[in-house]
Amino acid sequence: MSISDKTKTLLLSVMIVLMTGVKAVAQEVSFTAQAPQAVAVGERFRITYKVNTRDVKEFRAPDMKSIDILTGPATSTSSSTTIINGQVTSNTTITYTFTAVATQEGDVELDGATAKANGKQVTSNSLVIKVLPADRGSQTQGSQRQGGSQQAQGQQSSGSSTGISNEELFMMATVDKTTVYEQEALLLTFKIYVLPSVNLTSMGNRMPDLKNFHVQEVELPQQKEFQLEHYNGRNYRTMVWSQYVLFPQHSGELEIPATTFESIVSQPIESTDMFDFFFNAGRYTEVKKNLTTRAIKINVNPLPQGKSSAFYGGVGDFSLSSTISSTDVTANDAVTVRVILSGTGNLKLIKTPELKFPQDFDIYDPKIDNKYTIKGGRQTGNKVYEYLVIPRHAGQYTIPALEFQYFDPKSGTYKTTKTQEYTLNVAKGQGGGESQTSVSYVNKEDLKYVGQDVRFHSTPLALKSGKGGFYGSTLFYVLLVLPLVILLALVAITRKRIADSANAAKVRVKKASSVATRRLKVARKLMKEGRKNEFYDEMMRALSGYLGDKLAIPTAELSKDRIGETLRDRKVADDTVSQVIGLLDDCEFARYAPGDDTGRMDRLYDQAVGVIGQIENSIK
Repeated sequence: MSISDKTKTLLLSVMIVLMTGVKAVAQEVSFTAQAPQAVAVGERFRITYKVNTRDVKEFRAPDMKSIDILTGPATSTSSSTTIINGQVTSNTTITYTFTAVATQEGDVELDGATAKANGKQVTSNSLVIKVLPADRGSQTQGSQRQGGSQQAQGQQSSGSSTGISNEELFMMATVDKTTVYEQEALLLTFKIYVLPSVNLTSMGNRMPDLKNFHVQEVELPQQKEFQLEHYNGRNYRTMVWSQYVLFPQHSGELEIPATTFESIVSQPIESTDMFDFFFNAGRYTEVKKNLTTRAIKINVNPLPQGKSSAFYGGVGDFSLSSTISSTDVTANDAVTVRVILSGTGNLKLIKTPELKFPQDFDIYDPKIDNKYTIKGGRQTGNKVYEYLVIPRHAGQYTIPALEFQYFDPKSGTYKTTKTQEYTLNVAKGQGGGESQTSVSYVNKEDLKYVGQDVRFHSTPLALKSGKGGFYGSTLFYVLLVLPLVILLALVAITRKRIADSANAAKVRVKKASSVATRRLKVARKLMKEGRKNEFYDEMMRALSGYLGDKLAIPTAELSKDRIGETLRDRKVADDTVSQVIGLLDDCEFARYAPGDDTGRMDRLYDQAVGVIGQIENSIK
């Protein structure tokens, strides 16, 4: 009697398990139901129920009166065995399949199926299937397409030479609202529509030109899936291709311009020639088709009157909380106040709130930690500000509450939230006095000990008259003249420091180009290493640092408007000024843009080098 190959494989697996002493791992029973999310009236589809065990009895499907069951349940079984780290996992799945057809449009709700698996009663998940109207065909679509939804404002409007019409394949751009306030978020969505008969094989990424908006790209799954959607009488396969959260930067009528995407469609080779037909039968060719969306007008209302000094540019819905490291400290001990701004809105664009401290505190720039993400088409999360201060003298101090005013676009009003007030008790330092320790703040984060001031102690000098006494002696006259000498020395030192400061500003202007060159070399190295985010950060530092140094603009006042105004005052050509502002915008937006990063980084690097050269030639 011969043994089949299947039996030999089974016996070999059993022997391996016995010889290696591995343990078999039992799995929990799962019972799942699957069906398409959407189908069309009259379209056949499958409903499947899967149980991951062999011991299944009394399977009962739910009531399916709302759809017609053509066949089923058809039963199939599949098995697999895996050994990982000495553990054997055996998988056996029993599948029950129904072939159905929907007879009327609407939502079909199916309760869970039931069965007895491994002696226990189990129930599958329920299903909701959206039944779309039947496809009306293309004969009546011309007029419908002409009067399509104005809100969509996105499908392609130009013809094509590929043989694929604009009804069969198009890209649509939509926004969730067309009237917003300045800095209020809106969601821009690009969505593909393609008929099932069209074989769309690939799409090219394209970042829309959105210079009037601050842009945050929404992360979408890498593996995109088509869904069925009924639009203008046709049933299309649709897919969200890209999404962006936009924050309008100024009021007025802004435009999201038309954007063109490149698609690749696979088509069978057709020919009327019998010879070509014989050799090209079953062969396909790839053709390009450009998909152009329509422009969208956005009406941006200015923020109303009512801003206070506590308004830092926040538009959305926010809350504020705070903690303090300690309220009982010793003089010269560091104290950290931690402020957490949470909510939904333009978190990235909010300026750092100003927390007021007593005047004799050493105050350092706050450390900022951004912890926001894009969820549901909105920027949500929190920003954490850590304010580090050092009280120098003993006493009781009050750290006032931090007020934060923001604009709520839902109510159209300004709202204010604030932290709690803290009372800080500062005790004297060691030795019964207050240490005069001097500190410097390194990188705004780490404190470094420097040293102590020298205190001079002396006993009073007794004035004696007479020969050989102190009065009238050489030492007496030296000490008499010494304060004047010290005063003159202080005046000279002060004047020298003022001159050095002026020279430092001149040196800063003179070395602006060389400093920028060094930073650009670092950026080029980052580009070659493919470190996208670090490259754009270094590019922004190189450009902003160069412009601040060259134009003698303080860092706190380094805005695009100030840069443009100063360049024009220095007789720089308008074309060069436009290039500078455009380059700053591109560097800011590029890190969030999809597409060919290498080509984009090369282009921005070359533009930066060219712009700096033009400014150097213009400003002597």
